[in-house]
Amino acid sequence: MATDLDTLLTALYVKIDDEIGGTRWMGRPPLLSDSELICLAVAQALLGYHSEARWLRFARTHLSGMFPYLPRQSGYNKRLRAALPLVKQMIRELAADSDFWFDNHWIVDSTPVPCGMSRPTVQRSNLAGWAGYGYCASHSRFFWGLRLYLVCTPTGMPIMWALANPKIGEREVLAAMLEVDAGLVAEREGILLISDKGFASTPFEKELTAHGIDLLRPSRKREKQRYGEPMLKKVRQLIESVNDTLKGQLDLEQHGGRTFEGVAVRVAQRILAMAAAIWHNNKTGAPVTRSLIAYDH
Repeated sequence: MATDLDTLLTALYVKIDDEIGGTRWMGRPPLLSDSELICLAVAQALLGYHSEARWLRFARTHLSGMFPYLPRQSGYNKRLRAALPLVKQMIRELAADSDFWFDNHWIVDSTPVPCGMSRPTVQRSNLAGWAGYGYCASHSRFFWGLRLYLVCTPTGMPIMWALANPKIGEREVLAAMLEVDAGLVAEREGILLISDKGFASTPFEKELTAHGIDLLRPSRKREKQRYGEPMLKKVRQLIESVNDTLKGQLDLEQHGGRTFEGVAVRVAQRILAMAAAIWHNNKTGAPVTRSLIAYDH
């Protein structure tokens, strides 16, 4: 099978159609099916179009063969926000259909998702109360927005993800994620969770042990070197490269969302695009599973 955008979208369309069992609508089905909508959203993220209006103009000119009907910008926006549960479902389905689903080595990290750059935006934004001020240590800067928490395999395949206010502690968010997906954790034995120092806490580690999870993290100051710490430098670069894929190639920080649903679906759209590329590369035997080069033009 070839590795390009057309073959990816075709394979993804078939996968989505199989999973959702055709249309989910009562009465007259929409002219743009759910499968086509999700494929259209993935293509938008892979091709790097931040503006939905510009994206639809491009799609009408260059992708009319794959998408015979395209809605206007407002209709596309409404359909995409309503499809958030389906986008989240397909992220999980693609991960489960890959060879990486059974990998018991997980990596967790959080990265900023800015949602506003000015004081008036912060005061008037519909995200007030959900978004907040936080500090990005890797870039030495403050931001207003959310934090994306991503649990993935070393290849970058998303296992769990969540958006949270930056003021909420990292351990608290991760504990909530593991509680929500308790069934997924219970199905596995011997999970090794790799993190940074931000998740360091003796009570938290005991809680993870109760779930059958071993935490591998760097030692803190005045703490003796922990078991397995020498291998962490190379492994930690993996999650940094995953975040770089989301931000550098899929433009996570330029999501353009202004409401709760808008931000959530645009972040999920980019995670789905990365998961789809990894899934398709795995199925086609590509040498680099997280490479987007074949799909970004």
